[in-house]
Amino acid sequence: MIEHKRAWEIVQAVILIGMFIVAAVAWASAPDRIPIHWNAAGEVDGYGGKFMGLLLTPLITVGIYLLLKYIPRIDPARRNYETFASTYLLIRVAMVVYMAFVYIAMVLAIGHEETFPVGDLIIGSVGVLFIILGAVMGKFRPNWFAGIRTPWTLTSKLSWTKTHRLGGRVFIATGVATMIGAFFGSELAFYAMFIVMIPGIIFLVVYSYFVWRDDPDKVPAQDVKPADEE
Repeated sequence: MIEHKRAWEIVQAVILIGMFIVAAVAWASAPDRIPIHWNAAGEVDGYGGKFMGLLLTPLITVGIYLLLKYIPRIDPARRNYETFASTYLLIRVAMVVYMAFVYIAMVLAIGHEETFPVGDLIIGSVGVLFIILGAVMGKFRPNWFAGIRTPWTLTSKLSWTKTHRLGGRVFIATGVATMIGAFFGSELAFYAMFIVMIPGIIFLVVYSYFVWRDDPDKVPAQDVKPADEE
């Protein structure tokens, strides 16, 4: 994927521009009161004006794009990004696509918020995002921004590697549970996600400590060179 990095940057730019084009096209016909938030049951529980309903999500997506693109430059362990560049690029693209999907669902729901299944679509897409992150999490290398960052993963390469490999399975399980729940309604999917995710995260934190404790060669994240990749 990294071989076509420039092409993927263009894809992200096109998606971002497309979101603003959708906002421009929908602006004239959109009502002054637009649904902007849904609760766990998939019911609208928040409304906003045209700016909130049509421009806020594209602007947030631009912010996420810029953050993910440039944060590695100030990461103390920035040299390690070279070792999982393709994985990190995939995450960036997945986040932009996810935000665009959520935005399109919100726009389509304007005027149909009582019948259009926005809640189911959003929570289902969260499940897909979890699966994507879980599938590549084992490829993450020590850094201070992306990944499962505990005091022990950041001070032990062994703890980082093993925790992320196990974390990938936890994220995939969370995504699968969320997607299955989405078939029965957004509320069930919401609870299914947290029922799997919260115990999983607690377990990963504890697990990272025990791996760290038994690691005879504790190396801080920022001191791990790209050549040290396992």
